[in-house]
This record gives sequence, C-alpha cells and structure tokens, in this order.
Amino acid sequence: MSAAVATGDWYQANQRYLMAALARVGELLEEHAARASPATGADRPAVAAEPPPWDLPAPPALDALCRTFGLSPFERAVLLLCAGPELDSRFAALCAKAQGGAHRTEPTFSLALSAFPEAHWSALTPTSPLRRWRLLEIHDGQTLATSPLRIDERVLHYLAGVSYLDERLQGLVEPVPVPGQLPGSQREAAERFAAVVMAADGAARVPAIQLCGNEAGGRRAVAAWACARIGLSLHAVRNADIPASVVDREALARLWDREAALGDAALLVEVAEEEVPDGLRPVLPFVQSLHGVVAVGVRDPLHTGARTMARIEVPRLARDEQLGIWRRALGPVAARFDGAVGAVVAQFDLGVQGIEAAGAQVRGPLAAADGPPDAPVPDGAALLWEACRVQARPRLDDLAQRIQPDAAWDDLVVPAPQRETLRQIAAHVRHRTQVYEDWGFARKSARGLGISALFAGASGTGKTMAAEVLASELRLDLYRIDLSQVVSKYIGETEKNLRRVFDAAEEGGSVLLFDEADALFGKRGEVRDSHDRYANIEVSYLLQRMESYRGLAVLTTNAKSALDAAFLRRIRFVVNFPFPDAEQRVEIWRRVFPEDTPTDGLDEQRLARLNVTGGNIRSIALGAAFMAADEGAPVRMSHLLRAARAEYAKIEKPLTDAEAGGWT
Repeated sequence: MSAAVATGDWYQANQRYLMAALARVGELLEEHAARASPATGADRPAVAAEPPPWDLPAPPALDALCRTFGLSPFERAVLLLCAGPELDSRFAALCAKAQGGAHRTEPTFSLALSAFPEAHWSALTPTSPLRRWRLLEIHDGQTLATSPLRIDERVLHYLAGVSYLDERLQGLVEPVPVPGQLPGSQREAAERFAAVVMAADGAARVPAIQLCGNEAGGRRAVAAWACARIGLSLHAVRNADIPASVVDREALARLWDREAALGDAALLVEVAEEEVPDGLRPVLPFVQSLHGVVAVGVRDPLHTGARTMARIEVPRLARDEQLGIWRRALGPVAARFDGAVGAVVAQFDLGVQGIEAAGAQVRGPLAAADGPPDAPVPDGAALLWEACRVQARPRLDDLAQRIQPDAAWDDLVVPAPQRETLRQIAAHVRHRTQVYEDWGFARKSARGLGISALFAGASGTGKTMAAEVLASELRLDLYRIDLSQVVSKYIGETEKNLRRVFDAAEEGGSVLLFDEADALFGKRGEVRDSHDRYANIEVSYLLQRMESYRGLAVLTTNAKSALDAAFLRRIRFVVNFPFPDAEQRVEIWRRVFPEDTPTDGLDEQRLARLNVTGGNIRSIALGAAFMAADEGAPVRMSHLLRAARAEYAKIEKPLTDAEAGGWT
C-alpha cells in the first residue's frame, strides 16, 4: 500500500471515529436533558463503551491527543463537547436543551460536570491538561463553571486530521529542511545527537543538547538530520525572538510544548554569534522550561542551569569532505574546474551551504554556455575563487572595514630587504596547505601554523599599502580592524571581540590588518595589578588566535620599541618600514601621479627635498591635483608648493626654505 493511500485511508477512518465519539457525547447530553425533564426521572448513566477504532495505519488523532496529554475519560468528553459545535450543527441545540435554555448554546464546565460520568472538579484547575496545554479557551462569564468554553483552533484541526504549524508560532519559528546528504564528520555528530534522545526514551525528561561549532549551517544540518533519524521534524527559533518577560516566555514555552507534542517536532534555539550576555539571558530559562526535544545551536558552550544538557561538537568540514561537496555542487561542470577546486579548498573553509551557493553561482552561467561539459573554462579558477570570496564576506563585513586592495608591487617603495620579506610572507600564505598538509609539517606539530606579521614604522611609511599589496597578490580580501576600538575596559570583552573577528574570518582566510597594536601590546611582563594581568591575557589570546589563523594576520605599530620582546618572538615576520630617504622619496614622487593626471614641469629631485613620508607625499599630490583641476590647468610645482604648505600646517611642521626654495 502506498503512503498516499494509507494516509487517505487513515484520514477517512479518523473522521468516522471522531464523529462516532461525538455522537456518543451527544447521546450523553440527550440523556442528561431527559433526566432534567420533570416528565422523566432516569438515573445517571454508567460509563458507556467507546466505539472501537477501525483498523488504521496509525491511532486516531483523538486517542493520540488523549494519550499525549494524559486526559482522563471525563476530560476527553469535555474536549469533545467543545469540539461538537464546530463539527456538528446539532450540538448547539443539544447544549441548549441540556442546559434548559434556548440561549445557553455554548458548552460549559457546569454542563460537563452534570452530564458526563466520572466527572471531577480537578479538570477545571489551571494545572489540568485541558487548561495547562490550552486545549480549551475560557471566555468571560460570571463564574468559572458557567463561562462559555471553546476548543482551541489548532487542536480542533488536529482532531480532524489536519496538521499545521500554529499560526501564533509562524514568524517566530521556521521549519528546518533535512539535508539530502551529510558529511561523515557531521554525520557522527548527528548520530550522537540521536543517541542521546533515544537513550532517554521513557525518561521523565529528555536532556537538552548543546550543538557547539563555528558554522550555524552545520549545526542546523546536524540537528535536522538527527531529528529525521528519530522521526521528528525540526523547527528553529532565534534567541532574539525569545521574550525577556517571564510571563511571555512561559506562554511561548507552553505553546511550543503543545506544538511539539501534536506535530512530533523538536526545537533548535539558534544563538546569534554577536549576542551579548544580556541577549542570552532568556535562552536557558526558556530551554529549561521545555519538555520535548530541544537543542541550542551556539558557537561556544553555555553555562547550563538545572536541566541536564548534553554537549556535542559540530566539527568543520575536513578537506576531503569539502572536495566531495564541491564536486556535487558543481555537478556536470565539475570537470571544467580541474585543479581550481583544490586551490579554493586550500584557502577557503566554507560550510556546505557556502559551497553550494558558490557552486550555483558559477554553475548556472557555464551550464548554459556552449561547449562540452568537461571543456576547461578560461579563467575558471578566477571565477571560482571570486565566488568563494563573495560567500566568505558577509560575517566579517559586519565586524571590520573591508579595504579594496588596489596597490601593486610597483606602487610600494621600500628598501630591498623589506620587499623580500614581504614576498616571503606571500609565499608562506600561498603554499601553506602544501607545506603543512601535503608535506606533513602540521602532523609534526600543530603549534605556530598561523602566518603572522608585524609592520612597524611611522605613520605614512607604507604599512597599510604593504598589506594591500599582499592582499592583491594573494587575491584575498583585506579587512582593517582598529585595535583601539576592539580593546574594552570590561574584563573578557576584548577577547570576545577578537574571537568574533577571527571566527568570522576563518571561512575566507582574509588578510586581517590590526591597526594600532600599541593599544593592546606593551611591556607588560611585570604584573603590578589586575589590569596588567588581564592585559596580558588579552595579548596572549590575540597571539594565540594569530598562531592558529588559517589566513594572514598583520599587526601595525608606530612604536616597535613599546612592544615586549617576548611577544615579538611569537610573531613569524617583523617588517620595519623606515622613514624614506631622499632617493626613496624621488621614487615615490615619480609614481605618485596616475598616468591620466596631466602634469607640467614637475621636478622630482626638488620635490624629494620635502622631508616627509610616502603618506604625506600622496596627500600633497592629491591636494595639488584638486587645485589644478579647479584652475583648469595641469599639475605644476606651484600647486604642489601650496599643497605642501597645507600638509605641513596639518602635521604642525615648519616648511623650510631648504625644502621648498626655488620651486617657482
């Protein structure tokens, strides 16, 4: 028998069973009306046998609901009494007849207590299943017993065999699809999830589960796969949508518990990575108040409360797993990217969703293009690389300033030793996977595999430009993080800010430029008070993350002498950017103007007398260009002299005759 036929058979039989149960309640109302009539004096009936269920592929919805919520026979009859007017037009007249008044057509507890066998007052209490699970709604009346009753709409449709997400939850929770395939490492985590739930079968309460890991998509996939494995559907709610009010939070928890029981569902509470402790405060009380299967998706473990919480780590995808997902994501055009996939896996650490999105971005245009599916793609590697860069950006874009790396090696004027060191840095990043993984250095030791650099020198000597050159050479995004803004006076907040940056950057291995390292680093070897001790912790944490970061992390400082030597030893490359000498300043002046800028009579030797850095030179050149454009003339020495005076005034430095004499 097909699933569709079985479902149809169940639906029809469930309807017949429900109507038979309603008919029995109607008979009890008729008998009660007859007893209340002066013309008859019938005795109170004994408990009547319920109609036997038909041969169904699953229990009738009514029986399933009564078993799930533990309804007594009397409470079951009350529920049917409230469902009757919605499903049978005769019930309103029966209620009126049984209550002795044509206007009293709505069910009440008073009617149920007098009409049904095995009646008990405890069914009316707020802790009874009927009220605790909001199976009924009590409308305003003079007393509790005489207040009109109405069945909850979600419960009514469930009894009729129609299941859907309660409209009060729509917009708060969303269904999570089950992944078609799950990588091996994540499948192991999902199996552990399912084992925790199945081991608690029959227990009073299932342990909550913490799914910990950096990638939210991976946590979702593991939870959805595990829930499907044990016959549950998964829904997700954001921690920001959990009410802070205790009353509202309890109402939401009660509503979800009912939904989970009616729909065989589990809940995943997704904790946003940027949340501060105040934003997390409602999460644990909410989780602890739930009774069904619930998981918390979070990057780092939360401190648990009274409810037992199992912790399961969701690992990042291994290299081989990423390669397999890439082949599936690229589909029929995978052969056209021979070699390119390995390169992007070596650099980018995307999850399943990121790989699938990047694959779709390049697969669509190629699938529609002419040529055989396995034909190589011109610039296919660049196409795939750029798609990965786009996928890796969103998380980091919210935390740091992305700089478009336009500078090239020809734009950078530094001494030969510094240039050679910069090229070595690029080589380390480019061949990191080959040396660490293929050649086995990572297996020897996992310590110090991150590539870190310190750029030291006065402002304007080329530190930021050097970072741009490296990012451009490596075809990676460059993000600037101002450490003076990251450092917090509150204990623990600096590490949290740094962790968010590094975690977000891991997917793309971007070049991270930490400006103003002096704000955090310093000669702090001697601990004089608690502030020094925590400053040391913050520095150690930054260095630890730099040593394990899969990309390139660069620190800049204007005062290398202020940094502790012990910290410097943990940085792989140190590049000193000296103040440019006259020869270097000549080169900077020769390269500072774009080819399209009109110039007339410029003397680089005279201009190089200005004893300033490359950054100041660029400012002077730009200022002179605007002056010339305003006059409708090419850039001349007179414009540069005026711009130089403005720049010197800005940096509060006198412009001497030796520097600017004889220009015009």
